[in-house]
Amino acid sequence: MDWDIKTDTTLGEKVYHAALDPGPALYVLPRGGYNKKYAIFSTRFGSIDNNFRIEGDGGAEEIKVPDGVAHFLEHKLFDDEEGNAFDKFARYGASSNAFTGFTSTTYLFSCTDYFQESFELLLDFVQSPFFTQESVDKEQGIIGQEIRMYEDSPQWRVFFNLLGALYQDHPVRKDIAGTVESISEITAEILYKCYHTFYHPDNMAIFVTGDVAPEQIFEQVSKNIAGRTYSPAKTIERIYPREGQAVKQREIVQELSVSQPIFNMGFKDTYAFLDGKALLFRELATELLLEMIFGRSEEMYTQLYEDGLLDEHFSTGYTAETTYGYTLLGGRTKDPGRLMERIWEGIERTKKEGLRHESFIRHKKTMRGDFLRSFNSLEFIANNYLAYRFRDIDFFDVLGVLEEITLNDLEKILHDHLKEEFHAVSIVTPFPG
Repeated sequence: MDWDIKTDTTLGEKVYHAALDPGPALYVLPRGGYNKKYAIFSTRFGSIDNNFRIEGDGGAEEIKVPDGVAHFLEHKLFDDEEGNAFDKFARYGASSNAFTGFTSTTYLFSCTDYFQESFELLLDFVQSPFFTQESVDKEQGIIGQEIRMYEDSPQWRVFFNLLGALYQDHPVRKDIAGTVESISEITAEILYKCYHTFYHPDNMAIFVTGDVAPEQIFEQVSKNIAGRTYSPAKTIERIYPREGQAVKQREIVQELSVSQPIFNMGFKDTYAFLDGKALLFRELATELLLEMIFGRSEEMYTQLYEDGLLDEHFSTGYTAETTYGYTLLGGRTKDPGRLMERIWEGIERTKKEGLRHESFIRHKKTMRGDFLRSFNSLEFIANNYLAYRFRDIDFFDVLGVLEEITLNDLEKILHDHLKEEFHAVSIVTPFPG
C-alpha cells in the first residue's frame, strides 16, 4: 500500500491518507501509548443541503427536500432489522454517538478494547440503510418531541433567532432539525434518495486515531468496501439562494423561562464563496481579532465584567464555511441594551485608536499554544481534521497560516466586518412579572 503521508514536525504528528476506490477517503493518525481509540465516519451532507442537483448517466435531476432531512437520516441509520447500533456498540464497551451540523453528518465511537469489532460495526451500520414508512412515521414523533424541547431551550433559541435575523434566504438560518411541520413531509423514499446521493463513498471520509496500525485499518476498510456494490458516483451540485449583504432584521427578542436575559450579537460576513487557505486565513484572522478586542485579558472584558454587564460565560467566535461566515458574541447579562452600547463604544474606540502590536503578538502566541495543547485530545484531532478537509483545508496548515497574518490584515477585517449595517442582535428575556 502506497500511503500519502503528511508529516508536521512542529506538531510531531503524522497522518496517513489513502484514496480508496470507491472512496471514502481514509485518514489514520497513529498515537502510540494511548489506551483509547477514536474513529469517525463523516459525509458532506448537512442541514443546509436541502436543494441540490445530481448528474449521472441518466441526465440531471434537481431535488428539493424538507428541512431536517440530514438530521432525520442520522437518527434512522442507527436502526436496522436486528435492533439498534447503540446497543451493539455497548456490548463491546464502546461509546458511540453522531451529530448533524449545517454542512456535514458524523458518526463516531471511542473504545479501549474490541476496536476491530467496533470499527466494523461503524462501517456496517453507516453503509446499511434500512427504512420503512412505519419506522419513519414513528421517528417523526420522536424528533418532533426533540424539536419542541429545543424550542424551549434559551441558548438554542437565542442562537437560531440570531441566524434568522442575520440571513435573509440562506438555509443556515433554519434549525438543523427542521420543524414539526417540515419533518412530517419526510418519507422513506426521500431518506433513501438523500442517502444514495450523499452517502456514496466518494462523498465521505473516515478518520481513525489512537494506538492503531495504518495497514490494518486500510485492510479492514478495503475488505468492508469490497463486499458492497456501489453505482458510479454522481456529481452533486448544492443549490443555495443568492444571499444579499443586508441582514434580515436588526433585532429579535423572545420571552422564555430564564432568570436573566441572554444576549447574542452577530456580524454577517459578506463573501460569496471561500475555501482552502483563503477560508482558513479568514477564520484565524477574525478569531485573533476578536480575542484582541474581547479577550479576557483585555480592558473591555475587564470593565464589562466589573460593571456586572457580563459574566464568565461570555464568549466570542467566528464561523467560516464556504458559502457563509459570521461572528457571534454574547452571554448572560443584566442589561442587554447597555451591554450592546458598551460593545459598540469599544469597537468604535478600537477603530479610532488602532490595534496594539503588543496585544497582537501576545494573542497570536496564545492561539498557537492553545492549538498545540488541543492535540492532546483524539476527538479534537479527528473531528477538526475532517471538518477542515471538507472545506478543502489541510488541518496541518493552521500554524503556518496563523504566522502569515499581519496587524494590517486585522485592521482591514475590523473596519470591513464589524460594521453597523452587518450586525444583528438576538435577546432572550424572562417572562414579565
